Amino acid sequence: MAAAVNRSITLKLFLAILAASVVAAAAMALATRYSFHTGFLGYLAQVDAQRLEALSESLAERYRATGSWDFVRSDYAKLREIAIAASSPQVTQRLTVLDGARALVVGNPEVGPEATLRPVKVDGRIVGWVGRTPLRRLTSAAEESFEAQQGRAAWGTAALALALAAAFALVLARAFLVPVKRIAEATHRLAGGNYGTRVPAHTEDELGRLAVDFNRLAETLERNETLRRRFMADVSHELRTPLAVLSVELEALEDGVRPLTREALASLRSEVSALGKLVDDLNQLALADVGALAYRKATLDLAPLVEQALDSYRERFAQQGLALEASCERPAPVFGDRDRLTQMLRNLLENSARYTERGGRVRVSVRPQGGKVAIDFDDSPPGVPAEALPHLFERFYRVESSRNRASGGAGLGLAISRSIALAHGGDIAAAPSPLGGLRVSVHLPAAP
Repeated sequence: MAAAVNRSITLKLFLAILAASVVAAAAMALATRYSFHTGFLGYLAQVDAQRLEALSESLAERYRATGSWDFVRSDYAKLREIAIAASSPQVTQRLTVLDGARALVVGNPEVGPEATLRPVKVDGRIVGWVGRTPLRRLTSAAEESFEAQQGRAAWGTAALALALAAAFALVLARAFLVPVKRIAEATHRLAGGNYGTRVPAHTEDELGRLAVDFNRLAETLERNETLRRRFMADVSHELRTPLAVLSVELEALEDGVRPLTREALASLRSEVSALGKLVDDLNQLALADVGALAYRKATLDLAPLVEQALDSYRERFAQQGLALEASCERPAPVFGDRDRLTQMLRNLLENSARYTERGGRVRVSVRPQGGKVAIDFDDSPPGVPAEALPHLFERFYRVESSRNRASGGAGLGLAISRSIALAHGGDIAAAPSPLGGLRVSVHLPAAP
């Protein structure tokens, strides 16, 4: 089917180019024929004008000798004899002689304005006019034969040009369809699930840009497929761990290996709580992806919101032995949802609390910055490798695969924070911190 479609497109493109070539060749042949016809007639008219000069001089001599036009009046045969004697044997037809008052002496009585007229002068005085009706068609056999020969040459040239155009159209149609066929085949493989398919893009025309866009689409699909598979593997792993712990704990209680004590129930409750938090995070992330999270936005000052989030985490940081520093410039107005922004701030503070070594420092700053409000979360070592920085906001991503859930969580907090920042028209990025650890910077549009 694909081959039939390709042949059909090739045929259509070939016929389109060929049709344009036929029209161009026919127009060229007709224009050449018309141009030659009119130009040849004009050339003959110029030749006639030169011959009329000689005839005019001969008539002037005879008029000087007789003193009137009686020698030729109403005698066309005599006029032809004079024309032949004047070495103008070709100018013997369509002649007209007028007197000084432009009255007819001999010849065609209807002399139009397009007729070629030459004055007959005697002693500097115009005594008459000799003219010839313009040539509207070829008369002699030689002239007609020459015109026919030129016509055949024009049509032969048009036929040769058309044959060359047909060959060129066939080559051009196939050349044009080579990249199209390549992209069509690649699209078929991509639709079959081969996301590693790429097409070469060697040109900068529309087909080249189409190949570039196709490669971008294939890269996006490949990346999304990789993320989907990793997401499913991570979700199954994150769910399997607390479920396995719960299963072992329950089996131990059922078999009497472990007594049903308050400590055992607390352990089960801890695993259920971790499982519930994971499910809640997944739900939040799914809602953010489809845009179903409810945002009730209003103009608010971000500085007090940051200070409230810091107050709620001071005890947590104290337990971790972390020094907490804050610098909030007021006002820092943004247009956003108070609850969602608080969720984002707590997620980022939780990230610093989890990964900063005991005895370290965490510094949070809020400041207006060129039409935006910037929030920086800086912490002390350990830092994050440069190659890992672009991936920190991906779901379930951990800098070290060996980190367990107790220290690293499910890896969804930063992903949820990124969704919230984007929903507010802002952005979030990670970079090395001046304190030696990680800096997470959030930029939100400032409210007027």
